[in-house]
Amino acid sequence: MNRWLALTLCALTSVSTVGCSLTADNKTASSAVNVSTDLANEVAEPAEPVTTTSSQMVFTDQPTFELEQLSPQQEADLWQRIRRQLTMQAPENQRLISQRNWYMNNPQYMERVAKRAEPFMYMIVEEIEKRGMPLELALLPIVESAFDPFAYSHGRAAGIWQFIPGTARHYGLEINWWYDGRRDVYAATHAALDYLDALQKRFDGDWLHALAAYNSGEGRVAGAIRRNKQQGLPTDFWALDLPRETRAYVPKLLALADILRNHDEYAQHWLPIANMPFLAVVEANAQIDLAKAAEQAGIDLDTLHHYNSAYNRWATDPNGPHRLLLPLPQAETLQQWLNSADASELVQWTRHKVKQGESLLVIAKRYHTTAQAIQQANNINGHIIRAGDHLLVPVATRDLDDYSLSADQRLASTQAQTRGAYKIEHTVVSGDTLWDISREYEVNLRSLASWNGMAPTDPLRPGKTLVVWLPQQQKASGVVRSVQYKVRAGDSLARIASRFNVSIQDIEKWNQISRSKYLQPGQQLKLFVDVTRLSSQS
Repeated sequence: MNRWLALTLCALTSVSTVGCSLTADNKTASSAVNVSTDLANEVAEPAEPVTTTSSQMVFTDQPTFELEQLSPQQEADLWQRIRRQLTMQAPENQRLISQRNWYMNNPQYMERVAKRAEPFMYMIVEEIEKRGMPLELALLPIVESAFDPFAYSHGRAAGIWQFIPGTARHYGLEINWWYDGRRDVYAATHAALDYLDALQKRFDGDWLHALAAYNSGEGRVAGAIRRNKQQGLPTDFWALDLPRETRAYVPKLLALADILRNHDEYAQHWLPIANMPFLAVVEANAQIDLAKAAEQAGIDLDTLHHYNSAYNRWATDPNGPHRLLLPLPQAETLQQWLNSADASELVQWTRHKVKQGESLLVIAKRYHTTAQAIQQANNINGHIIRAGDHLLVPVATRDLDDYSLSADQRLASTQAQTRGAYKIEHTVVSGDTLWDISREYEVNLRSLASWNGMAPTDPLRPGKTLVVWLPQQQKASGVVRSVQYKVRAGDSLARIASRFNVSIQDIEKWNQISRSKYLQPGQQLKLFVDVTRLSSQS
């Protein structure tokens, strides 16, 4: 069967959450494209494999193409496919009305959300239908993140489904230097639906309780139910004493479903999304440079990274996953290259001669990789390396600035938007909190957190280096460090300012003191010192 004919049939029939799953197998140049009805695991007995040439596809569990079987699926607009399967009912109360009014009064917001949702919504709807879960859940990423794959909340939640780290790891989402599974739409969708399914079973099939627990925790919802029972009060969601955010959270979802269900009555028509696969899954068999993948697929690197927002660096995690979501034509192009490419071609390599005193960590930092990646590439079991050894090190194909959606570049962009003119580095000591540090340097707490890719409530690890931007008039030309200076007998502000090449006014501001008051021996002063200028004077 011609591949593009197969892709067309794949688009017309409900066969896969992402449309088509393309899997690289470099052992045979003629490995086929696999189309599956399941994102993760086959649920039906798989069909016998078919040996094909490179111009064919293997169809497993392919349903019979009969129009009468395609009720919701035959809709041209995916929103209408969802609409025909909505089941949750809600009372017409003020909490619902206020949320519905907000959405109806902000059509531009819904248009932006629909544009963000377009690549991923078909995948999500397919998986929800396969599991027999309420189609209202397809609207949940609107409430959680407005379908922004890079969304990050004050509670350390990330991705379109807004997983916090603990829950993410519990449901199999890896979080490390290379990769954050919370932002992997493919993996996080499975994890979120697993979690929601577990919650509805925990609450005896009550989906409103399950949704409330998804937002605020099952212990909190269970406690609210228990208290109402003890007081002889109703235990439905609307009667529970829950946090303000949760009391609005469930009505937001129900309001969206109500608007979609009654879109003609409300005259609300969201930006249409075609009811066909948009993305396909391509699986490489080893670490792959995202720039090289983009080049071989014929797609812009930023676009590729947007569809694959889980990757924090310039490549996939050496330990996987090596999965990429791409629009169908580009997925086909990349798959053809992967079918014949060797694993060594997926990243660029450099040969590094170990110098005296170098460690794996030092070398890894230089090449923007990890010690573990170097160990794997060179079959090193421990951390011992010797001067004169030669190591193969995976390196980025392009300048790191080109990977604009990587964690480093997004952080740099955030700093550029909110930073002051004077950069210093603060080394965390035991007991430090972001709040304490923000007060110490007189900067905004949220700005401090965003400069360092953190949430305001994140814990700090002693030894961690934080970037702090101070609103000075002049920009530092060198490297600035925070210095604690102990006043000595005979010191004056003028003498200290001259010694450290700062102004008296700066010392006064940094320490909330006035030159009209005498300094006391032993008094501690906080100074921000350009160490490069000091060294040039010594």
